[in-house]
Amino acid sequence: MTTRLRNVVTLVAIGTSCWIAAGVISIAVGADSKIIWTCVSGTALGLFGIRYTIRRNRRSGI
Repeated sequence: MTTRLRNVVTLVAIGTSCWIAAGVISIAVGADSKIIWTCVSGTALGLFGIRYTIRRNRRSGI
């Protein structure tokens, strides 16, 4: 992995972990389901972003 790829994956992973933390906190405080589903969607998109970035690097080299 190149240094640039590590930086991108790290950035997306930090964002994904923030969505996970927000989801856990919103479940703990009993937030509306809209907020919980927003956190779930953000987490799913973050995981997709990590996978996409790694696959893109393998194909073309960032």
